[in-house]
Amino acid sequence: MNGAKTVFNSVRKFSTLAVLFAILISGVLSLTSAGESLGWQVGFALLALTLGIPHGAIDHLVALPATTKPKWFLLIFIYIAVSIIAVLAILHWNKLGFQLVLVMSALHFGFGDAAFIAEKDRLNLKSRMTFKTQTMFAISSGTIPVFIPLLKGSTASALREINPLLISWAADVSSQIRFLVGFFFIATLILLLKEKRTREVMDLVLLAGLAIIAPPLVAFAVYFGFWHAMRHTSRLTLILPKAIKEAERNNPKASFIAVVIPGLPALLGTVLVALAIALIDGKNIDVSYLWYLLVLVWALTVPHMIVTSKIDQKALA
Repeated sequence: MNGAKTVFNSVRKFSTLAVLFAILISGVLSLTSAGESLGWQVGFALLALTLGIPHGAIDHLVALPATTKPKWFLLIFIYIAVSIIAVLAILHWNKLGFQLVLVMSALHFGFGDAAFIAEKDRLNLKSRMTFKTQTMFAISSGTIPVFIPLLKGSTASALREINPLLISWAADVSSQIRFLVGFFFIATLILLLKEKRTREVMDLVLLAGLAIIAPPLVAFAVYFGFWHAMRHTSRLTLILPKAIKEAERNNPKASFIAVVIPGLPALLGTVLVALAIALIDGKNIDVSYLWYLLVLVWALTVPHMIVTSKIDQKALA
């Protein structure tokens, strides 16, 4: 499937360039007064988050690729119900919900990225990482983009605008979290270098650069929309029948689009729901909308993570 290989290789290049661009833009703006402005950060975050939403919209095809309509509707009902419960939980227990989502996101992002690399290696007929290195890579590639941006000194001002209750999310363990993330990062780099996985070293260094240099809102949103979502979407081209057919015809662009299009209704629905809640809330519309969009994204991560763990385990086996 040369088409599938092209999809994976192209998506990796795109995500790499997107993160590199975000690092450069953030670095340049940090030298000016505009760097501290939340205006461009919120705008950038909204764009990246929005683009990342469709990647989980065909989870039902992942969980039940071939099934009856009653089972399909039951899955959709359970998926939506879990998402609604998660939304209500996060809105009610802001801090605790946020902490739980961070842990789940780190696991989901990390092992999803490791699965992407494993499937890319298979398509390119390349030897896989050892189990130990693969696991360490998953931990590092998940914890770096999730925790490091939130542990920066500049994070407090951003969280204060979005939801002040989240400022103390790390309480008294921020130093320990930094140490653990740093430890896994260095240990993973050593293992990757021993296995001559220089491209994965570049991935981790870029993720670390994004987390350290870019403002927290931008760092998370760029990672979510241009890295995680894009790589997850490319993996779905190996599952969706129409995408597989296009890949077999060596039409990678059509293969990727075949996976994106089914997710567009979910994108529209999520945006409208977040906007409606923000309007009802009646506060600063830009920041309020971003908060509720984040809540929806976090809530959708719960059932999404459960469903996609199936294909992650298969890819990493």
